[in-house]
Amino acid sequence: MFTLSGLSSFDEIYLAYRAKFIRFALFYVSNRQAAEDIVTDSFVYYWENKSRLPKDTNVPAYILTCVKNRCLTFLRDTQLHQEILSGIQELEEWKLQLKISSLEACEPFDLFTLEMHELVRQAMNKLPAKTRRIFLMSRLGDLSHKEIAEQTGLSVKTVEFHITKAIKLLRKYLKNYTWGIFFLI
Repeated sequence: MFTLSGLSSFDEIYLAYRAKFIRFALFYVSNRQAAEDIVTDSFVYYWENKSRLPKDTNVPAYILTCVKNRCLTFLRDTQLHQEILSGIQELEEWKLQLKISSLEACEPFDLFTLEMHELVRQAMNKLPAKTRRIFLMSRLGDLSHKEIAEQTGLSVKTVEFHITKAIKLLRKYLKNYTWGIFFLI
């Protein structure tokens, strides 16, 4: 048995136990490089702290305890890493499912219609009141220029002027949405 008092050199214990300790660590961490690093770090830890240990310390048992503790740390870190990855994966799956559900519920015609109605409403509100009223009578009321003129007491030419003015202003207000103007005209 190697003790501090009976140890002739660090090299002897390193050569006698390194491979055994690596096999021990490898059994638990299942990663050759990690097992070698754990064993090397354990030997270094022992060497750096040997002056604080009692003379009758069983050195191989002490180093194996260090290996055991470092394996536990490695495994706990691995477990935490997997839990974090699992949480991220669950979040990504939730986001993907949300996108799928959202896209399945999406009705482009409804979105387009609502958006277009809002743009047209805003543009219509920018028209002068009289022009807006005449334009709406023409487009929504489906009245002829003559019928609008009779109802408003204006001439047919004035009605035509207001409708032309409304179309020009709406084209201006909706210039980025010129395709939408076709729904109005």
